[in-house]
Amino acid sequence: MSPPETSFPKSQIEIVLLEGTHESGTAALVDSGFSVRTHKGALEDKALITEIKRAHIVGIRSKTQLTDAVFDQCDRLLSVGCFCAGINQVDLESAASRGIAVFNSPFSNTRSVAELTIAEIIALHRKLTARSHALHQGIWDKSAAGSHEVRGKTLGIIGYGHIGSQVSILAESLGMKVQFFDTLSKLSLGNAQSVSSIDELVRTSDVITIHVPDADSTRSMFGKDQIAMMKPGAYLLNNARGSIVDLDAMRDAIESGHLAGAAVDVFPDEPAKSGESFSSPLQGLDNVILTPHVGGSTIEAQETISLDVANKLTRFLNQGTTTGAVNVPEVDLPEQHRQDDQRSHRILNFHRNVPGVLNKIHEAAAELNINISGQYLQTNAQIGYLVLDADPSNAAELHKRINAIEESIRTRILW
Repeated sequence: MSPPETSFPKSQIEIVLLEGTHESGTAALVDSGFSVRTHKGALEDKALITEIKRAHIVGIRSKTQLTDAVFDQCDRLLSVGCFCAGINQVDLESAASRGIAVFNSPFSNTRSVAELTIAEIIALHRKLTARSHALHQGIWDKSAAGSHEVRGKTLGIIGYGHIGSQVSILAESLGMKVQFFDTLSKLSLGNAQSVSSIDELVRTSDVITIHVPDADSTRSMFGKDQIAMMKPGAYLLNNARGSIVDLDAMRDAIESGHLAGAAVDVFPDEPAKSGESFSSPLQGLDNVILTPHVGGSTIEAQETISLDVANKLTRFLNQGTTTGAVNVPEVDLPEQHRQDDQRSHRILNFHRNVPGVLNKIHEAAAELNINISGQYLQTNAQIGYLVLDADPSNAAELHKRINAIEESIRTRILW
């Protein structure tokens, strides 16, 4: 089956993919008929504006920053695809205010992050990085000192979402006792136990791993006081966001011997491109694993993420579907139906969510004697997203009148 048509030639819909997104998603977008350009690295400032100014779709990963100032220069932009789990690199409110839908892939790298976390827990308990480094230096340090099995140890998980719960399952299969804390009530998997507070989890865990999003409530949530509460000889892992853990406090605890080791994959300030210089307070410390934000960076995860986001972008362009969007109301839409071998018009409208907008749109259709054969509406506190399927008629004039309504943000017509 050939991809559905739109009123705008697909070959003229420009998609720019930055930061080396996986080629599977690129191929899927090209096969759908869109014009796609790719770049291996992130872009900044004028270079970014110059490259995406005429784009209808921009695909990024974690380094490119899409701010209000950027959106202000890109008036053709319809959507942003975050080919990753995180979305804090995009000004979501600014995008929504312009009718720009933002999509990501929050769960596709779950297994990859969970596996890295388990690998780090074992490596820290066995001091594998120190043993490997010694051999690379020509030193044969065969000793059991400081090496332990993870079986029987208590793992504390902060954040029991998709990744945290996967870590829980894998850890329990290794014989670890698992406990977790989450701000929401979560059904525990296996024999994992929920605890009533972070403080309780911190005091009673041999290993703590953090899996929470970047938010006002989580930034700097794990600092000097929390680390001081940890059991002597415990381990701390952060594969979530760089804003969560105080790295200076972590360094002090490792140097004093209070913590036996740590693993960190995310940092407050990260280079924009591979090969750039990097510094951290944790560099040079014994039994500390530092990785360059690669928790979700496996071939399997990147391919899955790329195809997932490409599919969401394609459905949005071809059908108007916003399922999976993180900043605008989600509307799942069917294919446009046909009457007398003609596809109905589909009009997509983002508008400010205030009383009376729907009535104004209906009045515009009535004045033009246009029959509405289907209607889909979802709203949040600020934005409404309305999709109208109208019988073949003077849709261009209806599009013009809807766009002229004061509360309209952006109106697009399919076919």
